[in-house]
Amino acid sequence: MRRSEGVFVVEGAKLLGSALDAGAVIEAVFVESSARSDPQLATVLDTAHGRGARVFDLAPGVLERIADTVTPQPVLAIVATPLATLEEVAAATFVVVCVDVRDPGNGGAVIRVADAAGADAVVCCDGTVDPFNPKTVRASAGSVLHLPVVVAGAAGPALGTLGRHGLMRAAAVSQGGTPYTDMDLTAPLALVLGNESSGLPSTLDALLDARVTVPMAGGAESLNVSTAAAVLCFEVARVRSNLHAMGEAR
Repeated sequence: MRRSEGVFVVEGAKLLGSALDAGAVIEAVFVESSARSDPQLATVLDTAHGRGARVFDLAPGVLERIADTVTPQPVLAIVATPLATLEEVAAATFVVVCVDVRDPGNGGAVIRVADAAGADAVVCCDGTVDPFNPKTVRASAGSVLHLPVVVAGAAGPALGTLGRHGLMRAAAVSQGGTPYTDMDLTAPLALVLGNESSGLPSTLDALLDARVTVPMAGGAESLNVSTAAAVLCFEVARVRSNLHAMGEAR
């Protein structure tokens, strides 16, 4: 129902505030009536109501029966899903692509990292967790609302489109890739992340332009996908920031 109706759920005053800050369309808000005395929540509710959202008071115990968490926040909202398309991000110079990233915590963390590092968009291909799953939304800390998130379908056509947009498609691999310190990350880039345990399928090899690795000094075989994303995304941000600073100094 969430996908067919084009809506998703945000839970808690903080995430609702993030949705309002992002200019998202809030369709309805459900609040436990006893929580209205919280000043922060009252302010968020007033803002949502002022923008046309319907606000419904619920009796104690009702949210526990309908919310996704065991101990839910005292407010949840129905928000219009802000989906983007590959064509809408055609001018992007840094995109993070998730292929079969199944865990909601990892998926949300990758979106949060991409947002924090200044990526232009996140592309979620088949097999990847729904970015607007309530658990993914929570793990993203609201970042699903702050940058374009493309639900792209099959990975092959999506990578083909990104290649035609002029992005170098670099797969993050645990071993055998170019160390990230040796790769030109200033060029237009699509950083491709694979499944948490099995990585990327070999069927995508012909659609990849490079492979990048985070060198590791210890005994760990690999990094968690969201940790690898953090290292690589912030390295992209660092080298591009330095390039910009050098250009300004000339």
